[in-house]
Amino acid sequence: MEEKPNLSTKEYKDFIYKIKESINRTKYSLVRKLNTEITLLYYEIGRLIVEKQKLSSWGDGLIVQMEKDLNLTFPDIKGFSRINLFYMKRLYLLTHEYKNVPQLVAQLPWGHVRLLIDKVKDFTGFEFYTKKTIENSWSRAVLDHQISLGLYKRQGKILNNFNSTVKAQDLDLLKESFKESYVLDFLDISTDMKERDLEKLLIKNITKFILELGRGFAFVGKQFKLDVGNQEFFIDLLFYNYILNRFIIIELKNTDFKPEYVGQLSFYVSAVNRNIKGKKDKDSVGLLICKGKNKTIVECSLENIKGPIGVAEYKIISELSKDLKNFLP
Repeated sequence: MEEKPNLSTKEYKDFIYKIKESINRTKYSLVRKLNTEITLLYYEIGRLIVEKQKLSSWGDGLIVQMEKDLNLTFPDIKGFSRINLFYMKRLYLLTHEYKNVPQLVAQLPWGHVRLLIDKVKDFTGFEFYTKKTIENSWSRAVLDHQISLGLYKRQGKILNNFNSTVKAQDLDLLKESFKESYVLDFLDISTDMKERDLEKLLIKNITKFILELGRGFAFVGKQFKLDVGNQEFFIDLLFYNYILNRFIIIELKNTDFKPEYVGQLSFYVSAVNRNIKGKKDKDSVGLLICKGKNKTIVECSLENIKGPIGVAEYKIISELSKDLKNFLP
C-alpha cells in the first residue's frame, strides 16, 4: 500500500521549501529577462522614430499617430502612451553613440531608465548612475536620492596621496571607492558638537552611514583599541572593505582640516598594518572626514606621508525635503 507523506515532518517541509525556492528563482529570472527585452524593444522603437523623423518631414505628430495605432493594435499592452514614446526617443538620442549601452541600460527596470532620462542630462553621468544602480541593486527611490545628492560629482574626487603610496594596478579602484565629500543629512549635527558625539550619532545610524560610504564597507568597531609600545590608542571608527581587501581607518573631526590630523591618522594606519592586518590583506587606508578643508594645505600635509590617506569633508544639505531623506533605507 502506497504510503502518504506526513506533511508535518521536517523531511516534507525541507522538500517543499526547495521546490518553492526553485519556483521563486525562476520567477525572478523571468521578470529580469522580461524587463531586459522590454527596454531593448523601447530602445529600438526610439531608434526607428529618430531615423524616420530624419528622413521625412514628420515632426512629433508622428508620435501622436503612433500612440493611436499601437494602442489600437495592442489594446492589452501598456507602454505605448505618447509620453512613453517620447522617453524611447530620448533614450536613443542620449545613448546611441556609445557601444554596449543598450545592453547595460536593459539591466534596469524601465522606471529607473525614465528617472535617469529626466534627471541626468549628460551621457557620462547617465552611464555612471546606471552602473552604480546595477552594482548596488538600488531601488528607484535610492537612485533618485543619490542623483539628488550629486554622487557623480563627488565619487572618486577625494584629496589623497594614493599616487605615491599605492601600486598602479590598485590605483583606479581605490580612488573610486572614496568621495570628495560625504553627505550626512541623516544626522542632526550642531556647530558645537564634540567629535565623540558625532561618532555616537554615526554609530546610531550605522546602516545609513555605510550606505553613504559606498560598496564593500563592513563595520569592525568604534574606539577600536590599539596597543603600541605599551600604550593604548583608540581609532574613532574601523571598517574593512572586502572589495579593496583593506582595513579603512576613519577619523572624524568637527572642525576644519589641520595638518596635525594627518600625522595622527598616519600613525594609526601604520599601527593597524603592524598589529591587525593579515597576510592576505593589502595596506590599510586612512580616511579623514572633517568639517571643511583647504586643498593646498591638505596637499602639502600629505606630500611626505608614506601610507595611503584621503581627506574628505562632511556636508549637510539642509534644503533636502523630508520626503527625500526618507528615501534612505
